[in-house]
Amino acid sequence: MSDYVSGLKVGAKLGNGHFGEVFMGEDPAHGQVAVKILRREKFHDDTTWPTYKESYLAEAQNLSKASHRNVVKVHHVVEASDGESVLICMAFCSGGSLQKSFENGPMTLSAVRKIGTEVLMGLGAMHARGMIHRDIKPANLLLNGRSEAQLSDFGLVTDDLVLGYASQAGYSDHIAYEVWNGKGTSVRSDIWALGMTLFRLLHGKIWYEAAPSPQHVVEHGGFANTLKWLPHIPKPWRRAIRKMLNDDDSARYQNAAQALAGLSNLPVTPVWETAVALDSVRWQQLRGDRRIFVEWQRHSPRKHEWKAWSEPVGSGRIRQLGASSGAVGARQAVSKLEAFFAA
Repeated sequence: MSDYVSGLKVGAKLGNGHFGEVFMGEDPAHGQVAVKILRREKFHDDTTWPTYKESYLAEAQNLSKASHRNVVKVHHVVEASDGESVLICMAFCSGGSLQKSFENGPMTLSAVRKIGTEVLMGLGAMHARGMIHRDIKPANLLLNGRSEAQLSDFGLVTDDLVLGYASQAGYSDHIAYEVWNGKGTSVRSDIWALGMTLFRLLHGKIWYEAAPSPQHVVEHGGFANTLKWLPHIPKPWRRAIRKMLNDDDSARYQNAAQALAGLSNLPVTPVWETAVALDSVRWQQLRGDRRIFVEWQRHSPRKHEWKAWSEPVGSGRIRQLGASSGAVGARQAVSKLEAFFAA
């Protein structure tokens, strides 16, 4: 790697992304860093590769001039001497990406609001510099050593390749309605992608992937009204995320500041720990000296059961708090669960 930056030592591989590989690194000026190497791929012919490469270099150089606590800092960017790859040296985020959190299951309301707030602060700062992210998703939200969310890969996707890239990288779910329909990306399409990201973090991978793939719905319109919510998600959260996902970009939050104001009043209590399986959902929370449990069994599309109870932390009796009258339909089960959580 001596043909990139003198003194930079590239170490163990951290992972793969659509835009190259990421390695641990040691930089003389910045200490421990992450090193992203963007190499020419098979689909880059002699005509497209120079254009892509110049785009990578320009956007990464722009990012290296910016600084915000909620955007991963780019220290320097260089092109290999053979012209076949680009190296981006950036701050190392020891907490990894939120993709793992998404895969582990639903996050709490407070955790998701914190992430949304931090991401919007970084997003607002970069939008003010005229930069659009175009690729907001859990895998591109990183946690630093203080567990603060930071945006990575800012601006590496361009309008020229956004649809093709999204298909290849598996993030088509995060493309806004107007982008599918040829309008191009904007501040408001970044808001759309963040809304989808927040929905994913609130629900986790199993619940999210049980629904029809959004990419087959979004481009035809009306996606926000098709969302299937876990019953404990409060109505203000649903309204805020549906606003972010509105087909009409003029009806969304128009910028990061408006979205921040919208998130600031969203409730974060009560705190439910939620576990989702293919055929069941289980919630629990500690309330005083008792632990509350809610269980929802989804035996089939038409056969659902739920029950709620509390158990003492120490000695005492189990108390029944509510239940379905045997097997009921999905709509009735969801309605009763929503009423229980709202009470």
